[in-house]
Amino acid sequence: MQPEPERDAVSAPEPSGVTATAAGSWPGSDPVEAAKTIRGELGNPHLPFLVELPQRGIGADAAGRTASMLVDLPVDLQPHGWRLVDRPGMDQRRAVSLLSRDINALADVIGEEDDPGRELKVSLRGPLTLASELYLHNGERALSDAGARRELAESLSAGAARFVERVAAVSRGASLVVQLDEPAVDKILGGRIPTASGYRTLRRVPNQEASILWAMVRDALSEAGAAQIILNLPAAGHGSPASGLDLALGAGADGVALPLRRLTDKDWEGIAEAVEAGKQIWLGALPLPAPGAEPRQVTALVEDITRGWTRVGLPLRDLAALRIMPDGELAELAPPAARRVLERLTQTASALDQLAAES
Repeated sequence: MQPEPERDAVSAPEPSGVTATAAGSWPGSDPVEAAKTIRGELGNPHLPFLVELPQRGIGADAAGRTASMLVDLPVDLQPHGWRLVDRPGMDQRRAVSLLSRDINALADVIGEEDDPGRELKVSLRGPLTLASELYLHNGERALSDAGARRELAESLSAGAARFVERVAAVSRGASLVVQLDEPAVDKILGGRIPTASGYRTLRRVPNQEASILWAMVRDALSEAGAAQIILNLPAAGHGSPASGLDLALGAGADGVALPLRRLTDKDWEGIAEAVEAGKQIWLGALPLPAPGAEPRQVTALVEDITRGWTRVGLPLRDLAALRIMPDGELAELAPPAARRVLERLTQTASALDQLAAES
């Protein structure tokens, strides 16, 4: 594991107990309506976010949205996915326009509020997953070439810094939390990403390189004013040869987001070490409800979370290191169901907070 590089301290609010947030996507196509709903449900002390609305189509997907931030690396959309090209085209201009619209909508909503809140979250693809989703001129994934991976991470670092600065300008002083999404990192570190042809897989990215690329993006975000950087991973994998949890914390992330359902006893041991080291743990604890069904009940969710927490000896008073999230993308739900999920999360956070206070 790489030693954590030094960086300048960035002011972040002190933990205020167990809080709730969500990954970032939302159903529908109206960014103003979505922002009002999210900020209404995730008011202080919880963590609202700049909304992503993938149902709007081209350029609103997670890969296209982040690719539109790249500096000096234009993209366009092909049948197989986003491709690096020589000059910007219509697809990139649409993605840039949609992102600007979302930021402007957020600015309008925040501007009407009496209290803009303590924190605001933005999310984007991390450098490894983005490299697996973008294609080179030769038709292969950018992930296949070490030089392309490095160039992409440098471009992303510069573009993500500009993105953070733009959002900070409309946040009215709220501390910015950046969530780097790496949904493919377990396959990337394990050498399980298929080639463009699909007949074989790409060579695994070395752990050291992954740590360096994450640290590069993290440094740029911190310098741009981000108060916290959280790596959103598909699994912890603590103790394995390609442990995303170990690498994320070794690269200087302020915390990790993990799905509760995939945690093993070994993963919980790694989480305990992270909490004791002062890191944040975000757990995807609430499964998305089936159509027409209600979200999982608060009592059951509290039991789901505290079972592993206490089994590894973490005291309940340390639950303040915890943020809880849905286990999945809210864009997959109908708007009323997505709102009920946020309501259930904040109720569960309050119940966990009470447990911590009584311990």
